[in-house]
Amino acid sequence: MGRLIAFVLFVALLVPAAALARAWSLAAGRRAVASAAVGFVALTPAGSAELSRQAAHGRRVRQLGWLFGAAGIVASVVLFAEASVFLWLPALAVGLLAGVLLAEVTRPRPRWTTSRPARRPSRGEQVSLVLLWSMRAVVVGELVTAVLLGSAGHLSDAATTALVVTGVVGWALAEVALARVLFRPLPAEGADLPVDEAQRTWTAHLVVAAASVLALVPLGVLLLIAGVDTGDEVTRSGTALLPVALVAGGFGALAAGLAVASFLLTWLRPLRQAAAALA
Repeated sequence: MGRLIAFVLFVALLVPAAALARAWSLAAGRRAVASAAVGFVALTPAGSAELSRQAAHGRRVRQLGWLFGAAGIVASVVLFAEASVFLWLPALAVGLLAGVLLAEVTRPRPRWTTSRPARRPSRGEQVSLVLLWSMRAVVVGELVTAVLLGSAGHLSDAATTALVVTGVVGWALAEVALARVLFRPLPAEGADLPVDEAQRTWTAHLVVAAASVLALVPLGVLLLIAGVDTGDEVTRSGTALLPVALVAGGFGALAAGLAVASFLLTWLRPLRQAAAALA
């Protein structure tokens, strides 16, 4: 009976990962709508120039992610010595995600005329609130888990500091980018409007996805560590289900992180207008 309960608990804790993957799959529809809106309007010269300018900016800044990753590898060698050999790939991934976030935070303001009086979109028009708040919840969960494991002696001080700093900085960059696209006035009515709306949608989904991956994967690893360590300390006090819950949560967070990363890759493609759409 105990094994059946543990199995049911394990499966139940994988459900949030599946729900998050489903929510991101629905976001693909939003991307398709935004692309279609751009594809079926005759852009002004300013709109066409803006598409090229924004694509070049994103590509240029994201390439800095490789440098950030290399710097992360060097930092891991300094902090963790021989153990850093297992951290090279995570350090590179963190650097690439940092490049994505910085590209969106530093996007130049569009050069077209804004509306008078200024009009601004609602948050729900840019990104699903489910995705937004799940990102925030996961980041908070990762920070709390890292602090608790660090205070309990399951993580070294250097590892705890690295996890907390990475999570906080990634979250801050995402929130700054989201604030920029929320408070920037909409353009004046015309063909530039769908380009602006699509670019806001792209930015919002990119930063939410990047910050989510930056928190989900570490959270999954931390929960697995906690589950293994707790399993070694289980007594007759009735806590036998706790290690199962932690391990299931860890696998679920890792699966969700990989799923969100796969959707993130699809949003990295620059926003373009296909000539065939106007034929």
